[in-house]
Amino acid sequence: MLFVLDGVNYTRAGRTVLSGLGAELPAGTSAIVGPSGAGKSTLLRLLNRLADPDAGTILYLGRDVRDYDVLELRREVALVPQLPALLPGSVAENVSFGPRLCDKPYVVGEALSLAGLDPSFGARPARQLSVGEQQRVMLARALALDPAVLLLDEPTAALDERARDAVERTLLSLSDRLSASLIIVTHDQAQARRLADRQFVLEDGRLRNTPHALQA
Repeated sequence: MLFVLDGVNYTRAGRTVLSGLGAELPAGTSAIVGPSGAGKSTLLRLLNRLADPDAGTILYLGRDVRDYDVLELRREVALVPQLPALLPGSVAENVSFGPRLCDKPYVVGEALSLAGLDPSFGARPARQLSVGEQQRVMLARALALDPAVLLLDEPTAALDERARDAVERTLLSLSDRLSASLIIVTHDQAQARRLADRQFVLEDGRLRNTPHALQA
Protein backbone atom coordinates (compact mmCIF):
# COMPACT_ATOMS: atom_id res chain seq x y z
CA MET A 1 0.00 0.00 0.00
CA LEU A 2 1.33 3.43 -0.95
CA PHE A 3 -0.17 5.48 1.91
CA VAL A 4 -2.11 4.38 4.98
CA LEU A 5 -3.75 7.04 7.15
CA ASP A 6 -5.12 6.21 10.57
CA GLY A 7 -6.98 8.58 12.90
CA VAL A 8 -5.47 11.70 11.33
CA ASN A 9 -6.58 15.00 12.90
CA TYR A 10 -5.51 18.44 11.75
CA THR A 11 -6.54 21.85 13.07
CA ARG A 12 -5.67 25.23 11.55
CA ALA A 13 -6.34 28.58 13.25
CA GLY A 14 -8.67 26.91 15.72
CA ARG A 15 -10.71 25.22 12.98
CA THR A 16 -10.83 21.45 12.60
CA VAL A 17 -9.89 20.64 9.02
CA LEU A 18 -9.53 16.87 9.27
CA SER A 19 -10.89 14.67 12.04
CA GLY A 20 -10.39 10.93 12.39
CA LEU A 21 -9.24 10.61 8.79
CA GLY A 22 -8.55 7.04 7.79
CA ALA A 23 -7.81 5.63 4.34
CA GLU A 24 -5.62 3.38 2.25
CA LEU A 25 -4.27 4.86 -0.98
CA PRO A 26 -2.77 2.26 -3.33
CA ALA A 27 -0.16 2.76 -6.02
CA GLY A 28 -1.42 3.97 -9.40
CA THR A 29 -3.53 7.04 -10.08
CA SER A 30 -6.06 8.16 -7.47
CA ALA A 31 -8.32 11.20 -7.48
CA ILE A 32 -9.59 12.86 -4.31
CA VAL A 33 -12.77 14.89 -4.71
CA GLY A 34 -14.87 16.82 -2.27
CA PRO A 35 -16.48 20.19 -1.58
CA SER A 36 -14.48 23.36 -1.05
CA GLY A 37 -13.07 23.45 2.47
CA ALA A 38 -13.17 19.68 2.91
CA GLY A 39 -9.41 19.57 3.48
CA LYS A 40 -8.25 18.13 0.16
CA SER A 41 -5.25 20.43 -0.21
CA THR A 42 -4.38 19.97 3.45
CA LEU A 43 -4.33 16.22 2.94
CA LEU A 44 -1.75 16.54 0.15
CA ARG A 45 0.43 18.72 2.39
CA LEU A 46 0.31 16.06 5.09
CA LEU A 47 1.43 13.34 2.69
CA ASN A 48 4.81 14.97 2.08
CA ARG A 49 5.13 16.74 5.43
CA LEU A 50 4.60 20.31 4.40
CA ALA A 51 2.41 20.02 7.48
CA ASP A 52 2.12 17.41 10.22
CA PRO A 53 -1.12 16.11 11.77
CA ASP A 54 -2.05 16.97 15.34
CA ALA A 55 -2.83 13.31 15.95
CA GLY A 56 -2.84 10.02 14.08
CA THR A 57 -0.34 8.38 11.76
CA ILE A 58 0.48 8.47 8.07
CA LEU A 59 2.48 5.58 6.64
CA TYR A 60 4.30 5.78 3.33
CA LEU A 61 5.32 2.35 2.03
CA GLY A 62 4.71 0.95 5.49
CA ARG A 63 6.86 3.51 7.32
CA ASP A 64 5.73 6.53 9.32
CA VAL A 65 6.37 9.66 7.24
CA ARG A 66 7.94 11.28 10.31
CA ASP A 67 10.70 8.67 10.21
CA TYR A 68 11.87 9.90 6.80
CA ASP A 69 14.26 12.79 6.34
CA VAL A 70 11.78 15.52 5.40
CA LEU A 71 13.71 16.80 2.38
CA GLU A 72 14.27 13.29 1.05
CA LEU A 73 10.56 12.58 1.46
CA ARG A 74 9.60 15.70 -0.48
CA ARG A 75 11.93 14.75 -3.32
CA GLU A 76 10.33 11.31 -3.51
CA VAL A 77 6.76 12.55 -2.91
CA ALA A 78 6.63 15.79 -4.93
CA LEU A 79 3.80 18.30 -4.64
CA VAL A 80 2.62 20.44 -7.56
CA PRO A 81 0.55 23.25 -6.00
CA GLN A 82 -2.68 24.65 -7.38
CA LEU A 83 -1.22 28.04 -8.31
CA PRO A 84 2.10 28.33 -10.15
CA ALA A 85 4.87 29.77 -7.97
CA LEU A 86 7.82 30.14 -10.30
CA LEU A 87 11.17 31.65 -9.41
CA PRO A 88 12.63 34.64 -11.27
CA GLY A 89 14.73 33.53 -14.21
CA SER A 90 14.36 31.13 -17.09
CA VAL A 91 12.24 28.04 -17.39
CA ALA A 92 15.41 25.92 -17.36
CA GLU A 93 16.53 27.52 -14.08
CA ASN A 94 13.17 26.72 -12.54
CA VAL A 95 13.12 23.11 -13.73
CA SER A 96 16.67 22.46 -12.52
CA PHE A 97 16.20 24.15 -9.14
CA GLY A 98 15.35 21.03 -7.13
CA PRO A 99 17.91 18.66 -8.68
CA ARG A 100 20.66 21.27 -8.25
CA LEU A 101 19.83 21.61 -4.55
CA CYS A 102 20.27 17.90 -3.96
CA ASP A 103 23.10 17.42 -6.48
CA LYS A 104 20.97 15.07 -8.55
CA PRO A 105 21.42 14.52 -12.31
CA TYR A 106 18.70 16.00 -14.48
CA VAL A 107 17.83 16.75 -18.10
CA VAL A 108 15.72 19.90 -18.45
CA GLY A 109 14.50 19.05 -21.95
CA GLU A 110 13.33 15.61 -20.87
CA ALA A 111 11.37 17.01 -17.93
CA LEU A 112 9.77 19.64 -20.17
CA SER A 113 8.81 17.01 -22.75
CA LEU A 114 7.20 14.85 -20.07
CA ALA A 115 5.23 17.90 -18.92
CA GLY A 116 4.01 18.51 -22.48
CA LEU A 117 6.29 21.43 -23.37
CA ASP A 118 8.84 21.68 -26.16
CA PRO A 119 12.42 21.67 -24.80
CA SER A 120 12.91 25.09 -26.45
CA PHE A 121 10.81 26.55 -23.60
CA GLY A 122 13.88 26.19 -21.39
CA ALA A 123 15.30 29.52 -22.58
CA ARG A 124 12.10 31.52 -21.99
CA PRO A 125 11.54 33.82 -18.98
CA ALA A 126 9.36 31.73 -16.67
CA ARG A 127 7.12 34.54 -15.50
CA GLN A 128 6.22 35.63 -19.03
CA LEU A 129 4.46 32.35 -19.84
CA SER A 130 0.71 31.84 -19.83
CA VAL A 131 -0.86 30.35 -16.71
CA GLY A 132 -1.25 27.00 -18.45
CA GLU A 133 2.39 27.00 -19.51
CA GLN A 134 3.48 27.99 -16.01
CA GLN A 135 1.47 25.09 -14.60
CA ARG A 136 3.33 22.73 -16.91
CA VAL A 137 6.68 24.19 -15.82
CA MET A 138 5.69 23.48 -12.22
CA LEU A 139 4.98 19.91 -13.27
CA ALA A 140 8.31 19.69 -15.10
CA ARG A 141 10.10 21.01 -12.00
CA ALA A 142 8.60 18.18 -9.96
CA LEU A 143 9.34 15.59 -12.66
CA ALA A 144 13.01 16.64 -12.79
CA LEU A 145 13.36 15.12 -9.31
CA ASP A 146 12.26 11.74 -10.69
CA PRO A 147 9.72 11.31 -7.87
CA ALA A 148 7.99 8.08 -6.93
CA VAL A 149 4.74 9.96 -6.22
CA LEU A 150 3.28 13.12 -7.74
CA LEU A 151 0.76 15.05 -5.64
CA LEU A 152 -1.29 17.34 -7.91
CA ASP A 153 -3.48 19.99 -6.27
CA GLU A 154 -6.27 21.08 -8.65
CA PRO A 155 -3.87 20.98 -11.62
CA THR A 156 -6.33 22.63 -14.04
CA ALA A 157 -8.36 24.91 -11.75
CA ALA A 158 -6.98 28.18 -13.17
CA LEU A 159 -7.08 27.12 -16.82
CA ASP A 160 -9.53 27.60 -19.66
CA GLU A 161 -11.08 24.55 -21.31
CA ARG A 162 -8.44 24.24 -24.03
CA ALA A 163 -5.54 24.46 -21.58
CA ARG A 164 -7.32 22.09 -19.19
CA ASP A 165 -7.70 19.47 -21.91
CA ALA A 166 -4.02 19.79 -22.82
CA VAL A 167 -2.90 19.32 -19.21
CA GLU A 168 -5.22 16.34 -18.82
CA ARG A 169 -3.69 14.72 -21.91
CA THR A 170 -0.26 15.28 -20.36
CA LEU A 171 -1.30 13.66 -17.08
CA LEU A 172 -2.78 10.65 -18.88
CA SER A 173 0.44 10.31 -20.85
CA LEU A 174 2.46 10.43 -17.63
CA SER A 175 0.39 7.60 -16.19
CA ASP A 176 1.36 5.47 -19.19
CA ARG A 177 5.03 6.48 -19.42
CA LEU A 178 6.15 6.70 -15.80
CA SER A 179 6.26 4.26 -12.92
CA ALA A 180 5.31 7.08 -10.54
CA SER A 181 1.96 7.10 -8.76
CA LEU A 182 -0.31 10.15 -9.07
CA ILE A 183 -2.67 11.52 -6.43
CA ILE A 184 -4.86 14.23 -7.96
CA VAL A 185 -7.04 16.59 -5.94
CA THR A 186 -9.96 17.97 -7.95
CA HIS A 187 -13.40 19.41 -7.30
CA ASP A 188 -14.52 18.08 -10.70
CA GLN A 189 -15.95 14.56 -10.53
CA ALA A 190 -15.92 14.25 -14.32
CA GLN A 191 -12.21 15.05 -14.32
CA ALA A 192 -11.65 12.42 -11.62
CA ARG A 193 -13.33 9.85 -13.87
CA ARG A 194 -11.21 10.89 -16.85
CA LEU A 195 -7.85 10.79 -15.09
CA ALA A 196 -7.90 8.28 -12.27
CA ASP A 197 -8.00 4.53 -11.79
CA ARG A 198 -9.92 5.06 -8.57
CA GLN A 199 -11.72 7.95 -6.90
CA PHE A 200 -12.18 8.88 -3.26
CA VAL A 201 -14.57 11.39 -1.73
CA LEU A 202 -13.27 13.41 1.23
CA GLU A 203 -16.24 13.97 3.48
CA ASP A 204 -16.62 14.39 7.23
CA GLY A 205 -12.98 13.50 7.86
CA ARG A 206 -13.13 10.28 5.87
CA LEU A 207 -11.93 9.20 2.46
CA ARG A 208 -14.60 7.01 0.91
CA ASN A 209 -13.88 4.94 -2.17
CA THR A 210 -17.22 5.41 -3.93
CA PRO A 211 -16.85 4.67 -7.64
CA HIS A 212 -20.58 4.16 -8.11
CA ALA A 213 -21.38 7.63 -6.79
CA LEU A 214 -18.77 9.16 -9.06
CA GLN A 215 -20.11 7.36 -12.12
CA ALA A 216 -23.62 8.67 -11.60
